[in-house]
Amino acid sequence: MKEKKAAYVNGYAGIAGLFLLAVAGAYFFYLGTTSEKFWAVALGVVSWGIALILLSSATVVSPNQAKVILFFGQYMGTIRESGFFLTVPFAQKIDISLKVRNFNSSVLKVNDLDGNPIEISAVVVFKVVDTAKALFDVAYYHDFVEIQSETAVRHIASQYPYDTFNDDDLTLRGNITAVSDELASELQERLSVAGVEVLETRLNHLAYATEIASAMLQRQQARAILSARQTIVEGAVTMTQMALEQIEEGQEINFTDDRKVQLINNLLVSIITDKGTQPVINTGDLKEK
Repeated sequence: MKEKKAAYVNGYAGIAGLFLLAVAGAYFFYLGTTSEKFWAVALGVVSWGIALILLSSATVVSPNQAKVILFFGQYMGTIRESGFFLTVPFAQKIDISLKVRNFNSSVLKVNDLDGNPIEISAVVVFKVVDTAKALFDVAYYHDFVEIQSETAVRHIASQYPYDTFNDDDLTLRGNITAVSDELASELQERLSVAGVEVLETRLNHLAYATEIASAMLQRQQARAILSARQTIVEGAVTMTQMALEQIEEGQEINFTDDRKVQLINNLLVSIITDKGTQPVINTGDLKEK
């Protein structure tokens, strides 16, 4: 099915025409009864009948709503313009909203890419853009939107880890905007069959499941400490190397291998330790033998 424009005329102009038709019918009926002309009476009755039939086609369309016109089960088209109109007589007129809607999915428990159970939910903003598809291609398009939205959220959540400490990795917690955009793209593919346009999606709840929340918090803390230590060690090695090069070049001092090892050890311990170090003054002979 594909939406098409229904045949209709302005309602006020149509009512004016029906009024004139009714007046003409009354005139012919009066003329027939006074002059005993059967054809005039019949013409008057037919005029009234046509006026009543056309009056059944009157319909009112509110702003941001549409009327789907069905004539004995056949789709005749859709009226999107708001106002008062005359359309196909004896037709069934189905209201469908064109307003922007919000759908807040329930909190779902899903396993992320690493297999950790997480809780996730999303807000989906959508509207109907094809009334024929929304009514005839799916059963209850609003239920279809809800089910497909939750299915898409589950699928996206299983494609990425909840969190990592690698800046290059795409994660649910660290890249909410990118994940939401991909969710919107996937959801649009799923909902196009229902004539629905996805305007925006946004994750509004994201957390580890309660049964592993404390354990994952400890693991996050351990990873954070490990990552911080790795950065400190890399910086300490660089600083130690620069210190040795500056001492040897600026002062023209050449250390033996043992002295280099001792100096490197002292510098690394001083830089890496998270506690204050106690300085020790060496009064022995530091000259190279």
